[in-house]
Amino acid sequence: MTPKRLSPGSRILITGAAGFIGARTVELARIKGHEVVSVDSEPFFSARSEHHGLDFGRVVDLEKLFQEWDAGNLGKIDGVIHLGAITDTTEMNVELLRKLNIEYSQKLWERATRLQIPLVYASSAATYGEGEKGYSDNEALIPELRPLNPYGESKRLFDLWALDEEKAGRAPPAWAGFKFFNVYGFGERHKGKMASVILHSYDKIKRDGTARLFRSHRDGIADGEQKRDFISVEDVIKVLFFALEKPIRRGIFNLGTGQARSFLDLARATFQALGLPEKIEWVDTPVELRERYQYFTEARMSKLANEGYQEPFLNLEDGVARYLTRLRD
Repeated sequence: MTPKRLSPGSRILITGAAGFIGARTVELARIKGHEVVSVDSEPFFSARSEHHGLDFGRVVDLEKLFQEWDAGNLGKIDGVIHLGAITDTTEMNVELLRKLNIEYSQKLWERATRLQIPLVYASSAATYGEGEKGYSDNEALIPELRPLNPYGESKRLFDLWALDEEKAGRAPPAWAGFKFFNVYGFGERHKGKMASVILHSYDKIKRDGTARLFRSHRDGIADGEQKRDFISVEDVIKVLFFALEKPIRRGIFNLGTGQARSFLDLARATFQALGLPEKIEWVDTPVELRERYQYFTEARMSKLANEGYQEPFLNLEDGVARYLTRLRD
């Protein structure tokens, strides 16, 4: 059966809708003319000032989603974008991660399969750990990956489960998982310590004129030269909709820019966007994070390109400038 394309006026269920990427996904869905069913903990929708004025459509508490869905109270759903998860890389409660990042995702997958609804979900570049196996989104390598924290492992385990379900003939008519790399952009303030270094730098520069970065604790890597693949949330949500609109038939894909940049580059881009002189304050990486700290990530993006996605990604300087412009509006 050929999967149905998502078209204007479709009804999309978005989990994690009150979160950073979720809210921007709702925003783009509205621009594209879609109806939205927004799933998250109900208090989050009104508590986060960045979301004021955004039309979330039908709001369903995440604890009540399956009860409402199974009772037929949600109406027709044409596509699912599953972003809801615990995303704190310092979370050590394995049982909580299993419940919310694995079992909840499994329930969504099972319903999308039974009802034949296309599904897009968020995996994570945290599955790659230190990058010993590289950053290829070849699915055959997933069993060999060794994440540095329980969060990354929860994402890896769901990826493996999804592939096993597909082999057993139990999969949505179209599905795609995306390994998000370091996403930044408007709407992340509520994440607190887990917000991007851009936001923390912006706040500190505005407060006292300096940005704060971690020193390197690895031989051969200078302070500030720890590198990540930073991607704007604007690009992330474009890819999510591409996956439903094409639609992508199946697979797990990287979602970064394909170019690693240093944290020093990031801080400099922030100063540049603010029109202020560069002043860096160096601090030691907290001891409890050092063994779980990624010094390099860079997405290999050929697999997504082979699916036909040809839109250029924002470079770091342009992405930071766009982000800070919206912060100040």
